[in-house]
Amino acid sequence: MKTVIIDYNAGNIRSVANALHRLDVESVITSDPRLILEADKVIFPGVGEAATTMSFLRERGLDSLIRDLKQPVLGICLGMQLMCRHSEEGDTDCLGIFDAVVKRFVNHRHEDKVPHMGWNTLYNMKGALMEGLPADPYVYFVHSYYVPVGNYTAAITDYIQPFSAAIQQDNFFATQFHPEKSGTIGEQILKNFLFKI
Repeated sequence: MKTVIIDYNAGNIRSVANALHRLDVESVITSDPRLILEADKVIFPGVGEAATTMSFLRERGLDSLIRDLKQPVLGICLGMQLMCRHSEEGDTDCLGIFDAVVKRFVNHRHEDKVPHMGWNTLYNMKGALMEGLPADPYVYFVHSYYVPVGNYTAAITDYIQPFSAAIQQDNFFATQFHPEKSGTIGEQILKNFLFKI
């Protein structure tokens, strides 16, 4: 199985590769369109800023390439947000795979810190990515923007308000949380993506 991690200078690429290595899956970190197209599974990670990242992808023609991929694709954190139509971060037009607008958290109370950082529970889980998980699993988040709940939502988390912790449509899957930093729960989600989808 060829697994590719799309390289666009994102902060968490190495930790994703290390998580795959722990599952005995070797991956290639690349922005080479040919290698991405040839992959059996594609991971689109992300720690960064929406506008800068979209510029990087467009300059290399990776925006249209990612949109047209037919194999299973997993977006993580910023990767998930960039799969949406638009982001409030930098007023950025994104890939448009999911018809959603990424919103910035508004903290109404003093205890609501932004960015949302730490462990939170998933609920209303559905779809292949969430198979085999226990009830109310904890996963690790670091983000200031969120995808509202919609038809594509595959799991929900509450922080300030309910939002999409995971989304899915056709061959595109994505998590707002970091499975590579979410212990055995994140490991199960990665296994589901790598071996069951």
